[in-house]
Amino acid sequence: MTREEELAAVQRVQRGDASAFEALVAAYEKNVYNLALRMTGRPEDAEDMAQEAFLKAYSSIRSFRGDSKFSVWLYRIVSNVCLDHLRRQSRRQTVSLSAEDDEGEDVQLDLADTAQSPEALLERKLTRESVRRGLAQLPPDARQILLLREIQGLSYEEIGETLGLEPGTVKSRIFRARKRLCAFLLEEGNIPDSFSSKASRGR
Repeated sequence: MTREEELAAVQRVQRGDASAFEALVAAYEKNVYNLALRMTGRPEDAEDMAQEAFLKAYSSIRSFRGDSKFSVWLYRIVSNVCLDHLRRQSRRQTVSLSAEDDEGEDVQLDLADTAQSPEALLERKLTRESVRRGLAQLPPDARQILLLREIQGLSYEEIGETLGLEPGTVKSRIFRARKRLCAFLLEEGNIPDSFSSKASRGR
């Protein structure tokens, strides 16, 4: 959905056309669910958080002024809902890195590897499991900003809009989150080369 289509749908909802919100839900429900799943680590929690986020978005849509893309505004709501949920919990959750994009393809965290030998497949499995455990060890705020960048693919500016941060602050927080994740993966000996090089450059 283009920014113009987003804005047109939002304006219809703001004028009282509740059916127009269905188009926004259809356009972003998979991305919202995937983000919630990676934040909470549990499909049932992700479903609840996605529903709560859409309800909050609908109830507060009159406050949306179009200064950012609707999707960025929506991701901010999802992230905040999930952070509130995580803060209420007394134990860490395991973060899933497996989900489908809009075309039904699996999306992974920078672990692309086309090798299909049994040894390579085992190595990929062990690496994914290490990344899951590493993400689960990050504080919710660090996990949130890393997922927005690596999984949702938001720019530094969009993440800044989502979290109310300056782009420079976003870059430094992503750098620190990558460093913490890399440190965990190095201890386990399962760090992906591409992710390690990103962390060393802070990119």
